[in-house]
Amino acid sequence: MVKGPQVKEIPGPKAREVIGTDYYNPYQVALVEKLDSIAPGDFEKKTFLSNSGTEANEAAIKIAKWSTQRKLFIAFIGAFHGRTHGTMSLTASKPVHRSRMFPTMPGVEHVPYPNPYRNPWHIDGYEEPDELVNRVLEYIEDYLLAHYVPPEEVAGVIAEPIQGEGMGRTGKMFAIEHFGVAPDIISLAKALGGGVPIGATIFRKDLDFGISGVHSNTYGGNALACVAALTVIDELENGLIENAQKLEPLFKERLQEMYDKYEIIGDVRGLGLAWAIEFVKDRKTKEYASNERNKVVVEALKRGLATLGCGKSALRLIPPLTIDEEEAKIGLDILEEAIKTVVG
Repeated sequence: MVKGPQVKEIPGPKAREVIGTDYYNPYQVALVEKLDSIAPGDFEKKTFLSNSGTEANEAAIKIAKWSTQRKLFIAFIGAFHGRTHGTMSLTASKPVHRSRMFPTMPGVEHVPYPNPYRNPWHIDGYEEPDELVNRVLEYIEDYLLAHYVPPEEVAGVIAEPIQGEGMGRTGKMFAIEHFGVAPDIISLAKALGGGVPIGATIFRKDLDFGISGVHSNTYGGNALACVAALTVIDELENGLIENAQKLEPLFKERLQEMYDKYEIIGDVRGLGLAWAIEFVKDRKTKEYASNERNKVVVEALKRGLATLGCGKSALRLIPPLTIDEEEAKIGLDILEEAIKTVVG
């Protein structure tokens, strides 16, 4: 997330120049033009603005359904796409998200994600990435589509290349750019606003609704959110993406050192300034070490480092994109001290 001085100054004159939610404002137009220009894909695009990630994904669902006239979606086990009813149907990370909420939106099928550390085939995806990907494709093509999901009725495949990565955080503006893919639809949210609520759905122009009124949003595209987003993009393009690239080797080296020293660490993964450590009781069985992870969070906080648990036993490291090398070293030192304390 970007929270530099430029972003903090946004709630000033610019944000008060345009009041209201039902009319276009110049910042709204500037933002969608900017997003259309920087998003991957050599085709014309349009952008719908909203207030959150789940709203951006709900718009994506409707765009896919309307443009293809198809009803079905394929999503991945372990994914999180939101908690509103449509996006909740795509989400498959924790049972609590769906508790007492059935029936969900019909037409969503989930398949295993090619997770290199944990997957149904127990393949080491770091050593055999192609084998793992081929198993997933085989499952989709030879089981799902061949037996009970009509491929001609699939409106879209929903995937998040790096979960919760944020704009610019992986060392590229969009994480998908690491993989040479230009999606038909891209949804954005939190990181785009630098703390100001916003959502955006960027899509191929030819997928747009054929008539007016199919979808809309009351506060989407408000002046404050648009000015914030334009400021964030400007900051990213003027040094912060490069900063994520610069600091990636430091995080990779230090976290690998911790992996080598502490058996409680089962996996280290990440790009740029988006990293995760997974804690396990045993590296062979990969039994989750949830309590130990929670203790590391507490011990780190006692020493002044705020971290975030995610999944059953992983720790997410998502420092501000404005962090410098010295601050990163201090944070990593504190993290190691916390791990060392928990291990004993």
